[in-house]
Amino acid sequence: MPPKPAPPAAGGPLASKGAPEKPPEKTQTPEELAFYAPNYLCLTILAVILFPPLGLIAIFFSYKTSQANKNSEWEDAYLNSGRTGWLDVFAILIGLGIIYAYTLFM
Repeated sequence: MPPKPAPPAAGGPLASKGAPEKPPEKTQTPEELAFYAPNYLCLTILAVILFPPLGLIAIFFSYKTSQANKNSEWEDAYLNSGRTGWLDVFAILIGLGIIYAYTLFM
């Protein structure tokens, strides 16, 4: 009896040529999507316009929130979301205070 041929390598013919395998894409369930922490993108843009020093830091935390949401890291997402919200509020208040002081004393 002739020997049976070897089964194909995992990943099809490309795997035998040394091509890297694509990791399966992880999709989030509707329950996971309901846990998304807000990234406050509109407030962050307003914060950058009114007071860029804090607004730019808020952009960083907003990005970290989005990445944590995408990776289902809920604790990190909510922590960074809270930081983003506070930075946005402080940046907007400081920016409005500067505008008010400028118009009042000029």
